This record gives sequence, C-alpha cells and structure tokens, in this order.
Amino acid sequence: MSAPEAPDLEETAEGTQEGTAQEGMEQETAPAPVKPPARRVSPQKLTFVPAFLVAMLLATWLWFQQADLDSVSENALSNGQVSQALWEHIELTAISTFFVLIIAIPLGILLTRRAFRKFTPVAMAIANMGQATPAIGLLALLVIWLGIGRRAALIGMIAYAVLPVLSNTIAGLKANDPTLLEAARGIGMSPTGALTRVELPLAVPLILAGVRTALVLNVGTATLAVFGGGGGLGVLITAGITNQRMPVLVLGSILTVALALLVDWLASLAELLLRPRGLET
Repeated sequence: MSAPEAPDLEETAEGTQEGTAQEGMEQETAPAPVKPPARRVSPQKLTFVPAFLVAMLLATWLWFQQADLDSVSENALSNGQVSQALWEHIELTAISTFFVLIIAIPLGILLTRRAFRKFTPVAMAIANMGQATPAIGLLALLVIWLGIGRRAALIGMIAYAVLPVLSNTIAGLKANDPTLLEAARGIGMSPTGALTRVELPLAVPLILAGVRTALVLNVGTATLAVFGGGGGLGVLITAGITNQRMPVLVLGSILTVALALLVDWLASLAELLLRPRGLET
C-alpha cells in the first residue's frame, strides 16, 4: 500500500498568495460607503420659532376678542393704524440695516488692509461711541440737528448698529490662517482675488453673526423712532402709555417682540444656509 503524496508546498504558497492578492483587489475595487450629507437645518430649527410666534399672536388675538375696548383704544387701533405702524417699523429696520451693511463691511475690509490698519483704533472708537451713547439721547441730538423726521431716526439707528458688523468683519478677516493666504498668492491670485475667493468666504460666519445682531438691535431701536417723528410700532407703545390704555400698549409690545424674534430666526437660517459648506462641522 503506497503512502499518500505530500502536497507541493510551492503550489500551496502560490495559491495562498493568489487568494490574498485577489481579496486585496476586491477590497480595493469595492466602493467606499457614501455618507449622507449633513443636515444643515434641523426640523426643530425650522418649526419651533414660527410655531411659537403663531401661538403668541393667536393668544393675543383671542385676548383682544374678549377685551373691553373703549373709544380711545378703538381710535388708536382703527383705520389701519396697526398695519401702518408695523410696515413703518419694517421699513425702518430694513433701510437702516442696508446702510449698516454697505458702510460697515467695506470699512471692515479696508481696515484689515496693510495700508489702513493704523486707522482701526480710530474707527472702532467712533463705532463704540455710536453704540455707547444712549439711543434716546442720540436720537434727541439728531432731531435738534436735523429736525423731526425719518432721516434723524435712520441715522441714529445706523450709528447704533454699525459696531457689531464692523467688529465682526475685522475679526473674521483677521482670524484667517495666513498659510492659506500665502498659498492663494502662491498660485497666482491677485490681492482682490484672494480677498473675494479666500478671505471673505472664510470670514462669512462671523460677518453673518454681526449682521444678525445688528438686525435685532435695529428692531428694538426702531421703537424709539416715534420720538423723532419716524413712526413705527413705538406709536402704539407711546399711545398706550400716555393714554393709559393697556390693550394698545400690549399690542404694540407683542408685535415688536414678534418682529424681533422673526427677524432673528430668519437671520439664523441665512447664517446656516450661507455658511460655506467646507466650514460645516
């Protein structure tokens, strides 16, 4: 009876190497799992604030249905005065914020350039003075200088809201990694190209945070525009205080709070949606 033949070691080793190589090729050619894109805006972020605003306004409306309004309150709230005051308030906020943006962002960019950096302390000191001055005192000075009207109210609101946008623009541009700027110049970008394609996109989150702060400040400051003849929801608030009519005061206050919350919510969504995708965590 003959003994069984021993397996050829070389053939076994070659077969093992071929199997290992084949498994390695299969692993290399197998596609990597694709991660789903990160959700930029959660459902809670989209729905919580609007739901709260709807509930607050609905509760206010139900309270007014059973409130006993006298002739003074009815006169203060009739003939479209509420909608007119609300629209004037929105106009004041939008116009003042627009001018804040076209003043503060270009100025912040200019002050981060090498030739103008020495003027940064002076510009920041002036911006700090605009916000450090009490809003009602600043408005009173502007009314004495410019007279009663919307122009004085807008200038006061602009001076009051420049600081957050200006400081955040400067901080955002200064926070950029110098190696990225050197790399941009190394590939042949001009200073303007590096600014628009590298520096500003990286500074967008901080700039938008400053814009969000300025918007909320302008909504609150616009209530004081009534003392300079600028209109707005401050008309309802002052009418409720001077005439001692709680429904008028409550309506003006709630509409101001609702507008501030709505503006802050919209600005937070813009802050998330306009943030460069590469900066998401």
